[in-house]
Amino acid sequence: MFYVFLIAVAVLGVGVYLTLIMRLVPGAAEERLGVLEALPPDVGVWKSDAPPYVDGLVRQVRLFHQPSAGLFSNERLLRQVRYRHAGTSEIVRVDPDQIVKRRRLRP
Repeated sequence: MFYVFLIAVAVLGVGVYLTLIMRLVPGAAEERLGVLEALPPDVGVWKSDAPPYVDGLVRQVRLFHQPSAGLFSNERLLRQVRYRHAGTSEIVRVDPDQIVKRRRLRP
């Protein structure tokens, strides 16, 4: 039973060590996991999808890059959607943000 406890403590220690190394050492994660694909050139630009809907709303979409905010947070690429009134340009409705998955490219 004591050996099982020692193995559990060792596995926990290795897990914590690898987590901290991947987060705190610059370039460690990119070297082992690969780099993220490049951001699209139109990040942050609102684009209208189609002509106004029947109720007079225009659907606009943009990609938003959210950089990492802390030690254990990752940067994210979000798809944001809003609906504007065609006549007054007032924002009527906003859809929840969707996370866009980015691939890792191996060197």
